[in-house]
Amino acid sequence: MNALLEPWQYPFMRTAFAASLLVGTTCSILGVFVVQRRMAFIGDAIAHTTLPGLVIAWLNQWNMSVGAFVAATITALGIGCLSRQEHLREDAAIGILYTGMFALGITLMSTVKSYRDFSHMLFGNILGVSDTDLIGIALVALIVLGTLGLLHKEMVLTSVDPAHSQVIGLSSSRMRYVLLLLLSLAVVTGIQAAGVVLTSALLVTPAATAALLTHRLLPMMLFAALIACASGIAGLYASYYAGVSSGGAIVLTCTLCFAVAFVARSLVNSRRTGLDQPRTP
Repeated sequence: MNALLEPWQYPFMRTAFAASLLVGTTCSILGVFVVQRRMAFIGDAIAHTTLPGLVIAWLNQWNMSVGAFVAATITALGIGCLSRQEHLREDAAIGILYTGMFALGITLMSTVKSYRDFSHMLFGNILGVSDTDLIGIALVALIVLGTLGLLHKEMVLTSVDPAHSQVIGLSSSRMRYVLLLLLSLAVVTGIQAAGVVLTSALLVTPAATAALLTHRLLPMMLFAALIACASGIAGLYASYYAGVSSGGAIVLTCTLCFAVAFVARSLVNSRRTGLDQPRTP
């Protein structure tokens, strides 16, 4: 019991636990729509293309969250605009903006003497989240989850049956832009927890794990949020006692949950297949 309660004695750990719950819930629930729409690569691209915004904000001593959000929004809207052109496929648009923006960030980083100054951007530092940062994370969580709640029916319909949504006059492209902007907000908060490199895992892995457990959307969101929150808490405990990266520990815990769910799902499917096969006399 002492081992469980010891980390809670420190204010920075309590803040980190709260931040992990907020970031995990926001990214995982939004990630369900990302996975259902097969937009995992877009989430990864937006996460990585925040780098130039972060570096520019750091070099000019601006708010880094604002810099990340501006870069992420430019990428999200750019992907949406380029992919609407008939002569350019979406994967090509993502690849162009992904590599271009990330290269710009690396080029800007090279103007500084040491890359160590940017290690917290790349790999996250949830243990360094301040009370002010926590308020910002909570505000973003409220905006993202509130928007998903208000547009729940529209998001579900355009994700599950986009053809039918077009027939009834619901614009799939408009909902896509909304989702891209929400992705930008979620990525900004995720960067503080896991950094640029690992944020896409928070968007995809809990949702993909939940998709192995259920095909219903609402239970999938619940499972994804529980997996993300449990992984966040377990990762922080591992970081505290083992002295490892908190962001890496959180993502590895998410990956372990996916591996367990995948193996369990495979065993269940193989057992059902064996039961369905006719028995030879």
